[in-house]
Amino acid sequence: MTLSERKCPICRKPRVAEHAPFCSKRCRDRDLLQWLDDGYALPGQPHDPEDFAGEAKNNPQDD
Repeated sequence: MTLSERKCPICRKPRVAEHAPFCSKRCRDRDLLQWLDDGYALPGQPHDPEDFAGEAKNNPQDD
């Protein structure tokens, strides 16, 4: 399957190499906004934000 045969995941129009895997800057930006607004999520167990705060305090790389 070539780049032109695959569709934009947002609007289903043909992809454009400049904006791959999207068809335009608009679709690329819409996808980024979905990620930033927590519209997408990776599967896995939810984490307690306090767990991350403790890890940051005990990070040996900061020494």
